Order: sequence, then C-alpha cells, then structure tokens
Amino acid sequence: MKKSEKIELMAPAGSFESLQAAITNGADSVYFGVDQLNMRARASINFTIEDLPEIVKRCDEKNVRTYLTLNTIIYDHDLTIIKTLLNAAKEATITAVIVMDQAVISYARQIGMEIHISTQINITNIETVKFYAMFADTMVMSRELSLRQVKKICEQIEKEQIKGPGGDLVEVEIFGHGALCMAVSGKCYMSLHAYNSSANRGACKQNCRKKYTVIDQDTGIEMELDNEYIMSPEDLCTLDFLDQVIDTGIKVLKIEGRGRAPEYVATVIKTYREAIDSYYDKTFTKEKVSDWMTELKKVYNRGFWSGYYLGQKLGQWSDVDGTKATQKKVYIGKGAHYFPKSNIGEFKIEAFDLTIGDTLLITGPTTGVEEFELTEMLVNDEKLEKATKGDSVTIPLKFRIRPSDKLYKIVQTPQEENS
Repeated sequence: MKKSEKIELMAPAGSFESLQAAITNGADSVYFGVDQLNMRARASINFTIEDLPEIVKRCDEKNVRTYLTLNTIIYDHDLTIIKTLLNAAKEATITAVIVMDQAVISYARQIGMEIHISTQINITNIETVKFYAMFADTMVMSRELSLRQVKKICEQIEKEQIKGPGGDLVEVEIFGHGALCMAVSGKCYMSLHAYNSSANRGACKQNCRKKYTVIDQDTGIEMELDNEYIMSPEDLCTLDFLDQVIDTGIKVLKIEGRGRAPEYVATVIKTYREAIDSYYDKTFTKEKVSDWMTELKKVYNRGFWSGYYLGQKLGQWSDVDGTKATQKKVYIGKGAHYFPKSNIGEFKIEAFDLTIGDTLLITGPTTGVEEFELTEMLVNDEKLEKATKGDSVTIPLKFRIRPSDKLYKIVQTPQEENS
C-alpha cells in the first residue's frame, strides 16, 4: 500500500468548504472536478484551473492525496481543454487523474501522470484489470459486484502480482457510501433522452428520482406504486459491514457526494474515519456501529442499503422525494469580524432567532465545517439569552472565522418528514 497499512478513505470535494471539511475530518485523499468535464459538472460548484495550486497546498500540508476527475465522455472539441487541464494538473502536482476515455488515458500517460480508472469503465473481472494495468495504478470496480467477487479480484492481483506503471501492485477501489442510481455503474441515458442533458457528461437531471404512474396501454388503467420511487434506490452504506469490506483486500474506500453540502462531507468522513480506525484497533463493535449509523442519518440520505455487495435481492427503492436526514440546517447570518486576541467571532443575524443552547454550524471556504453548542454570547454588546434578525452577536470560538463564513443552527427534522 502507498503510505499506510490502513485502507485509504477517499472524500468528495465539490467546493472549498467540502475540501476543508474532508481534510479536517480525516480523509486520506480527496477527489474533485474542474469546470465541466467531470461527472458532477452540474451538481456541484466545481473548481477552476486556477484553484489547483491552492487545493494541492492545503492537501499537502495534511499529507492528503489529490485526484482530479476527468471521467466524462469526451468529444473532439474537448481534446484541447483536456490537454490544458492535464498540463495544469501535472504542473500543480496533482496526485492522479480519474479517467474513463482512452484519449484522456493516452495524454495523461504521455505527460507522466498517475492514472486511476473510473467506475464508468465497469470493471468486473481480472482480465480487464490486467488490461488496464498497462496504464493505471488504481481501478474502481463496478458498483454491481458482490464482496465475494471483489475479494476474488483482489486475491488474483496479489497471486499473479499484477502491477501498474508505477511498479506497485494494482490497487482496488470501491464505492463505500452515498447515492446509487438505477444505471449500471452510473452509465445512464434517461436524462439525455428526456431533457437532452447527458448524465455521461456530468449533467444528469435526476428525473429517475421522481414518482411515476404506470399506464396499461391496452386498457388505459393507471397504477401508482405506493410509497416507492421505483427508479430511485436508497443510498449505499457499508459502515455496518465495514469489517467485511476491508477483509476483501481493497485498498481504497470511496465516499460519494461531490454534489452534497459540506456538513455532509464532514459527518460522513468523520464517521467512516472512526470506523476504519476502530477496525484496525480491534474495537469495531455493534454498539459503535449503532452510534455511527445514528450520526450518518443526521445528514442527507434517501435511506440506506448495502447495494449489491451482500448479494441481497435487487429493488431496494427509496420511499421519499429527497432526504431522510434527521437534522437540517437553518440559515441565521454571516461572519462579520474575528478578534484573534480574545478568540471571539462577530456575526450579523440576518434571519431567524438564535438562542443559548442551540447547536450551531459554521461553514466557509477556509473554515470548512465547524459544529458546536452555543453556551454564551453578547447581543449588541449585552449578555442575553436570545438574538433576533438585525442583531450583532459575538461568540467565543476555538477557531478563526472569516467574513465569507455562513452561520446556521441545526434543528431536528419533524418526524412526519422522515416517515
């Protein structure tokens, strides 16, 4: 393994807030897109070429590896852009590039960049691994494989000593948590057919996530499937059988979620970091799993299932339009000033009330994600229990805030919203 005996925990980064949240909460690596040529071109903010040096700087400080995703379908008019992106990534010392198109593979290899094969290639057997080992050091397996199949591939790599261009054994990566879709390893044309907006170009409209009525063309009888979104699977979660996942011999566990909020990244990465460390410390227990699952349910999810890893029957569909998260954030205001000598942050309240005892969430491009309970504050320089819209509030903090930071409070989601 590259730098640790533990499996690598790989985090999504759709913004600087999420990037910092991933780094702070224990990710070993991050993956991200630049501009439009990645599979989350529409779903997340995405970075620019100019951001690459800053991404590398932050990650290098914490020994976190950086992976640029260039895994969409590529057309002739994209080739110049691809070369520009890869040259910039090489200059910025990005660790590796995640690819699916042979043109990208060819140029990345030409300039000496480490290559990782995307799940879009749909690798399902050892012979395919051998083929791509000519070009790639890490390969993401098909999402439709069982753990038994993944384990067999890992064992064959070890037995046959299949090595990548870097000279080390090929590393196997699988998805560990996050959204699943009805398509085979994400290769879907439903959005393109309905909206001329291609999922394979990172522009999925997610029309599969809606509720549909089935009509019998012969009789005209309509049928609505009660409480099921028949093309919208529940989210993948492997935490409750993480020990079995690690025992397959994989080297990288990838968390999906470049289109989700930074607090999602913070919570999921923190939880999986604790679980992975617990496995290697031999303290992985059912009681801990129960606590970790409670944490995961707090942030965006469509419900959880094991995907195809345990060989369960197919068709575990979501029964909600949106999230089952047990908590949600409510915008309160934004950062105004930080007083470093006294470690106090000043905020301008722009919406809703703030009360002692509230759980607060602060997010920002440099701050990342910070969550804490409000125990004391000054409201317009007066010690009060409550602040309202228009007030200026100062709060003791253990971290620095910036004017770009946003202040939220965390509230419990009403039970009926999760039923």
